[in-house]
Amino acid sequence: MRQFFGMSNRGDLSEAVRNLDSPQFIMLLSNNAQFEEHVKALEKLYPGIPSIGCIGMSYDTKVVENGVGIIAFSGGVSATANVLEQVSVMPVKYIDRLEADIRKINGSKQDTVCIDFCSGNDACVLTTLYTSLRSRGIQLMGGTGDGGKVSANGKVYEDSVAYALVRNQNGRVKTYKENIYHQMGNYRFIASNTDRANYIIGSLNGNPAKQVYQSILHVTDQEILTQTFKNPFGKLNGDDTCIVSIKEVNGNSLACFRQVNDSDVLVLLELGDYRAIVDKTIADICRDFPKRSAVFSVNCLFRYKLFTEQRYMATYLQEMAKLGSHAGLVGYGEHYNSQFVNQSMTCVVFE
Repeated sequence: MRQFFGMSNRGDLSEAVRNLDSPQFIMLLSNNAQFEEHVKALEKLYPGIPSIGCIGMSYDTKVVENGVGIIAFSGGVSATANVLEQVSVMPVKYIDRLEADIRKINGSKQDTVCIDFCSGNDACVLTTLYTSLRSRGIQLMGGTGDGGKVSANGKVYEDSVAYALVRNQNGRVKTYKENIYHQMGNYRFIASNTDRANYIIGSLNGNPAKQVYQSILHVTDQEILTQTFKNPFGKLNGDDTCIVSIKEVNGNSLACFRQVNDSDVLVLLELGDYRAIVDKTIADICRDFPKRSAVFSVNCLFRYKLFTEQRYMATYLQEMAKLGSHAGLVGYGEHYNSQFVNQSMTCVVFE
């Protein structure tokens, strides 16, 4: 298979799709002002080709911040794309669509991946999607777009998750998750006074959440929103730790980018040696896949901001380019199988 990446910083779709011939699956990553226009135009250019899209920045060796990016697969994949609607209320209502697509693609753990772009309520969406995917062992990766909109097959949807099942006809696929944080000290918290609907942590070990965070890290209210780049929370999930980013200060509470429930166990995380961790991820992928056709990734917006602040973003993309054809989305949350995580990188590698 082959991966195509085309872009236009001006938001010119015709420029972005130049030299794109005979795609078998397309992903559209556009800006808020032109998203709907691009969705319709793309369908006219490539009618009937399975596609999904969202609002967000894209990249290969450079980042397209406010234009349009196109990522397409060809030469040896089969794909189907669709949506589950009403994700804030009842995404399972539309699960028959996914079940039918799984039967249609007839994929397996070894050769098929589900890529999704979501408009919100990610944890519930992933539970719904993965319930069906698990029976076939099909892996999942994806992320959250901006603006509450996604697209599938030339149509824009709100309150939905767009997904594609992509089968590699010439080899294996595998998903990866990269975490550049580790636990800080022995801090361990029990969350309480949470607001699940608004992702708010009211208290930690019975004390106001904001004050607990500030007393440990000695930061002001304003500094909390950038300190989370270096010190997010971690939610313990068996042997794994899901990163929980702080979104904003809400009185004495902290609003986050993923749900925390009463009695959840949280730890405080700190930034590790991200350069060494990225090198290890690349080495792991090269070990597992000596020959690679494509790598599609989702990098968190906060990772993008951190790497940009540290003047590492350009170097990071050059390092990932050593894998071969690498392209992706800057997302507002990352998906890895059944997990919704923050401040992470998830990717799928095609043999």
